[in-house]
Amino acid sequence: MKLDVNALGTFYRMAREGAGLAAGRLTHMTDVETRVGVTKLNFMRGREIRRDFEDPTEKVGVRVELGGAIEGYSIVVFDRENALRIVETIVSESDAEEFDEMSRSAVTEVGHIMNSGFIDGWADVLETVIDVSTPEFVEGASADVFFNDLEEAPDDDDLALLFQSHIEAVDTEVGFSHYLFPERESMSQVLEQLRDSGGIEYDKLEGFDRMAERGAEEVANTATTLTGIDTSVEIRRLNFVSLEAIPEEVPDERLVGVAFEFDGVPSGYLLFLFDEESAREIVDAMVPMATGDGDADEGPESFDEMGTSAIKELGNIMASGFLDGWANVLDTTIDHSTPEFVHDIGTAAVDPVIVQLGENQEFAFVFDTLITADGKEFDCEVYAIPDEADLERALNDLDVGRIEDAPTTADFQEVDNA
Repeated sequence: MKLDVNALGTFYRMAREGAGLAAGRLTHMTDVETRVGVTKLNFMRGREIRRDFEDPTEKVGVRVELGGAIEGYSIVVFDRENALRIVETIVSESDAEEFDEMSRSAVTEVGHIMNSGFIDGWADVLETVIDVSTPEFVEGASADVFFNDLEEAPDDDDLALLFQSHIEAVDTEVGFSHYLFPERESMSQVLEQLRDSGGIEYDKLEGFDRMAERGAEEVANTATTLTGIDTSVEIRRLNFVSLEAIPEEVPDERLVGVAFEFDGVPSGYLLFLFDEESAREIVDAMVPMATGDGDADEGPESFDEMGTSAIKELGNIMASGFLDGWANVLDTTIDHSTPEFVHDIGTAAVDPVIVQLGENQEFAFVFDTLITADGKEFDCEVYAIPDEADLERALNDLDVGRIEDAPTTADFQEVDNA
């Protein structure tokens, strides 16, 4: 099975079109205005999907079986509280405390509308027919209840192709997750129809994900060695998103980051982005007192020269770990620029990079990353945006067997703070 950026772009448009149809149908049914939120095309291992269900929150889902051009399952999953809010909206006489026959029916109908909207959107883009079964109501607190009886559900180490879309209702936000488990052969046939000449073998894309994991391991080892703080870096999922969607998903708050340009095979850009509190705590762990008294309201001046230097040095460590890991696996050379410190509010933190990238390409890969240092967890978004042609060429030459054997030791230069 092969895919290329053209095919992934079509899949992304499928997700956006489907989310738009689902939002419109939900608005018509509930008389509550809705809009499409951020849409991502995810590559996510089975263990991470199951980890999403490890919190104690009871969940409610509606799943349908697919046939025709795409076979498999489509599942919309709500937190139980959000499902009850939906019931309150469309069943006025419901007390929305328990799921009786009426409330189950209401949620099932909403979930079916969402599933059907997504799937009809995909069918429109593919100019084909996708059949949908009768919807099934599912509730529980573990992934087993939702997925274990599905043959297409990925095993812990399998990389699954997933869509995640969010629809927000005006004045009342109802969040949910949307999972697609396609049957591999039918997905392969769709990809074969979509891709241009060339393309990337699917197992090579799995290799790209594993390359990032190896790079993350080296980031953690190097950070631990240099700072004396026990550090781990975990990549939870690989997202494929439109460049224009990146500003939509960036929170409207002050962010801290480090940006790099890298050159070689592949070439492109790296951006590590933290919320300000995480960045401050990381700096305090690396260089105590570098960010003042840690008051979250201090503003830009809270990052003095020492704090800025610490964040840039951490970014340098991370960039070197990621890129040297990739270079060793690909048996190539990748150089990166000196780090550029970013400290701004929301979209302003990413706009300069997006503007540069938008001149040449439309999509980006985003790694959802969790850093644990000194026993504390810090969320970090890693925007790894390789040149599309470079990436395809590099992955086609990738020997997947080298991934576990190749060294990932990073060799990086000290940050010039002049």
